[in-house]
Formats: sequence, structure tokens, C-alpha cells
Amino acid sequence: MLTFVGLGLFDKTDISEKGLLCIRQAEHVFLDSYTSCLMGSTVGELEEFYQKPVHRLFREDVEQHPEHILELAGKGLVVFLCAGDPMVSTTHADLRIRAAERGIRTTIIHAASIASAVCGLTGLQNYRFGKSCSLPFPQKNWFPRTPFDVIIQNLDRRLHTIVYLDIQKDRFMTIPDAVLLLEQMATEKHIPIPLYVGIARAGSDDGIVLAGTAEKICAGEFGPPLHILVIPGELHDMERHYLEMFAGL
Repeated sequence: MLTFVGLGLFDKTDISEKGLLCIRQAEHVFLDSYTSCLMGSTVGELEEFYQKPVHRLFREDVEQHPEHILELAGKGLVVFLCAGDPMVSTTHADLRIRAAERGIRTTIIHAASIASAVCGLTGLQNYRFGKSCSLPFPQKNWFPRTPFDVIIQNLDRRLHTIVYLDIQKDRFMTIPDAVLLLEQMATEKHIPIPLYVGIARAGSDDGIVLAGTAEKICAGEFGPPLHILVIPGELHDMERHYLEMFAGL
């Protein structure tokens, strides 16, 4: 059996009681370490809290070589941990499909996700969000513009956009990094982005939400990761008032 357990937004205490019980009953516990991270707890702290060893997994382990996980799940109780809610990532959905195709029973234990938490943090209404996008670090001779196309399509439809920022083994994209990249694309396309909302460390006691122009956001002090960015569409009066009250608009 393979159970996908969401860990919530920030640290070890965000997990549900049901999720914690499942972990403690499991024979093998794996942790997704590439789609997102719990920045408020180390792997060692998780192991102490769960009273179980935790095996970290990276992109190639899950997307290219999941056989070991599936073999163990075919014989016993395996838990796959991920920050946020499990099925927000298509990688996790793919792993569940692979397990089902092998006749392995699967279940999901849900948790808070940034996809829903962003609404409470910003006051932007959930039914007014369009397609989300991911913004990667540019590489040599590679600077994808697809994220900007998604944002512009949403703005044309008066919808908000969640922009997931790149996470790599050795670095995390910051909100100012992301804004500078998007501003470069906006200059190339001659299409301005009028408003940004940056969110840092959602779910923590020192989380930050700041709304404003590119200049204001790039001058902001957001502190350590994880960071995420929202590009609002046309604001409803209540959304604007909420951002004024809680995000410094």
C-alpha cells in the first residue's frame, strides 16, 4: 500500500493527526525533497518527531526511477511525504497512477497547500484564479517565456496568477529574483505588469505578504525561503481593501 501524506505549509507540527498516525504505522517513509520543502524543520527533526527514519527523494528518484518505492509498496506499508497537499504536483499524480497500474492500493491524506493558503494571505478570491505557472532559473541559452504568456492570458481574462518559484538543491528563487525576470519579459513584450504580491514563509509565525509595483517589491525585505509570487488581475473592492490592510498596498 502506498499512502501520500501532506505535511502542510511550514514545519513538522502542520501535519494532521491522521497523517502522523499513518507515518508511525508505516514500514518505509519517503520524503519528496524537490517539489517543495518544509523550511521550518530539518529531516532530522522530522525523524525524531515521527519516530521513524525518513529517506529523501529527488526528482530523478520519483520521475525516472520509482521502481524501488513501488516494489516496497507492493509488499508492505509505504508512506510518501510531501510539503503542502500531495496531489498539487503532477509528479505525485503520476506516481499514484503507476502504483495503481501495478495493482497497488493507494490513499491520500490531505493537508494545507499554498494553492489554497494564498487566498487567505492575500484576500484574493479563489474562484478568480486562472492557470498557475512555474518560473525556473534561466540557464545558458535557455530563458523560457511561457510563464509570462500564462500571466498575460490570465490578466486578459481579469484572473489572478500563482507563480511558483524555482527550487533547486543548492538555491531557492526569491521574490525579487522572480520580479526581475518577469520585468525583463514584460519589457521585451511591451506589456507591463501593474501589480505584484509577494508571499514569504507561508504558515510560519514570521510570514510576510507585500503588494506593490515591481520597484516596491524588489526593494522589499522578504527574508529566508520559501517564496511565492501572485500576479493579481483586476481587483474587486474587497480584494483591494484586504491587500491595503494586510499587504501594504
